[in-house]
Amino acid sequence: MRSRPADDEQGRRRERERPPLPEPLPHPVVDNHCHLDIADGDWIETGEAIERAREVGVRRIVQIGCDLPGAAWAVGAAQEYDALVAGVALHPNEAPGLAAAGRLEEALAEIEQLAGAHDKVRAVGETGLDHYRTGPDGRAAQVESFARHIELAKRLDKTLVIHDRDAHDEVLDMIDAERAPERWVMHCFSGNPRFARACLDRGAYLSFAGTVTFKNAQPLRDALAIAPQDRVLVETDAPFLTPMPYRGRPNASYLVPLTVRAMAETRGEDLRKLCEALDANTETAYGGPW
Repeated sequence: MRSRPADDEQGRRRERERPPLPEPLPHPVVDNHCHLDIADGDWIETGEAIERAREVGVRRIVQIGCDLPGAAWAVGAAQEYDALVAGVALHPNEAPGLAAAGRLEEALAEIEQLAGAHDKVRAVGETGLDHYRTGPDGRAAQVESFARHIELAKRLDKTLVIHDRDAHDEVLDMIDAERAPERWVMHCFSGNPRFARACLDRGAYLSFAGTVTFKNAQPLRDALAIAPQDRVLVETDAPFLTPMPYRGRPNASYLVPLTVRAMAETRGEDLRKLCEALDANTETAYGGPW
């Protein structure tokens, strides 16, 4: 039976309701990957998002810009808010369209300018490979863009933040061929223990999002369980990948405690000690305190 229009509207309102603040964490942590610009003015305004996160122990956020407007926004926001640092890049799904329009070189030059614009730009990313949304015709442009971002991160001594969707082996091939910078992060890690070990052996930090709380994510939890404590990070990828029990609603940094508690349970670790490690790891991964 089809639901009545009133039921549909009520369901849509529920999907947009903000979850309540979770119990604060016993030690501050960092949301190391967030898209505040996407949520601002729609889901949650940036200043409020930062304040609500602070109330539950998420004191700092890495704001990621993954197209030219988003990258410029990230740099400006990091300059405005003490709690933020920025990452700038062309998302792998941006690269094919820019290449087809003859604008990839120009766009990469703009990213380079933004990456060097301010000391609060700590990362080049998210860059990488995406075989889910981009088909074979666009992959050469993704590879070219990824290689250029790797080179830029090394030259400017920035952290490299990698987007990998359905491209595990190809990402590792690129890391082996181009040689990653000293600090690099597998954003929203999505692999199994074998892939986790391959990344860790090459020096990666593994960043876990709300997906680790999903019922069908046991291989991901198995990967989390084998990762050394000093190589684990936490993120939201907000407004995406909202942790359970609020999956399907827009995400925000203040929901990080739900993911951290699930991580502690998976790893069989004391919550405070894991929070302390996540805080220290993020600082090291992104080039020091801010």
